[in-house]
Amino acid sequence: MRDVTVAIDAMGGDHGPHVTVPAALKCLARDPDLNIVLVGLQDVVEAELRARRGKTGSRLRIHHASEVVAMDESPALAMRNKKDSSMRVAIDLVKNGEANACVSAGNTGALMATARFVLKMLPGIERPAIATEMPTVKGHTYVLDLGANVDCSAEHLLQFGIMGAMLVSALEQRDAPSVGLLNVGEEEIKGNETVKQAADLLRCSGLNFYGNVEGNDIFKGTTDVVVCDGFVGNIALKSSEGLAKMIATMLREEFNRSLFTRMAGLIALPVLNAFKKRVDPRRYNGATLLGLRGIVIKSHGGADRFAFEHAIEQAVREVRSGVLHRITQQMATLHKDVA
Repeated sequence: MRDVTVAIDAMGGDHGPHVTVPAALKCLARDPDLNIVLVGLQDVVEAELRARRGKTGSRLRIHHASEVVAMDESPALAMRNKKDSSMRVAIDLVKNGEANACVSAGNTGALMATARFVLKMLPGIERPAIATEMPTVKGHTYVLDLGANVDCSAEHLLQFGIMGAMLVSALEQRDAPSVGLLNVGEEEIKGNETVKQAADLLRCSGLNFYGNVEGNDIFKGTTDVVVCDGFVGNIALKSSEGLAKMIATMLREEFNRSLFTRMAGLIALPVLNAFKKRVDPRRYNGATLLGLRGIVIKSHGGADRFAFEHAIEQAVREVRSGVLHRITQQMATLHKDVA
């Protein structure tokens, strides 16, 4: 599929249209086969478009939504009481076939609950999972689940492994991406009963199962996919974000310690800039809500324009690579083999 239509929750996130609208315009300028629907308060979105010298047309239109889901709003209340929110309407456009994917930087809980309610789950998938890229010394790896499911069964972890593998297979054209199960040790005897049972299921799944991996394997790039429950995954993600910020702060402090260190910093600036580019979290913005009957991408709430562009691009990549079809096929094959 070349032509892709993405519905954007223009009001979502900490910055709303000030980020979503210019990011949409940038993506449209780069991709001639992309169409975008900006969903939100029409007057506000139109004002931002005028400020950016953007115009609606055949590839860009505004779909009015009269309500906005706050970042701290209860997911249940948002889903029940705000049926005309920009988030809900953008997801509805995917369900109705008017858009191929939805992107939102809004309330994560509300987005997950609403998307699951509206789109439903793919056959054979019981729970959606949040998956995203994380940088490694070899490039990147996909980790899931990152917070959608605090408690998981072994069967859920198996499903996460299948979805993660099919995501990588589709996006990167790999026939058999490797899958690792996050654990407290590499040995088969390590871990709780759920993880041990999940490892047994993954070994028999037909996936390229590497085995157990530890936390440091995420950044070593040991496997293409790392599977864990949402409790562990979210802690791993937030810990890595905190570590990155700490390193950046310490480097600034050390280079500003004296005239000599400031001069050394100037000499090292090209290396520091290259390092910053490699680990820049904005380049990895755009987490996938896997397992739904539609593509939904969650952008970080505090994303700037550059980061939100990456979330839009992630949605386009997933549509064009047929991620949903691959997951459905793999689940059907698994159930056929079990039967």
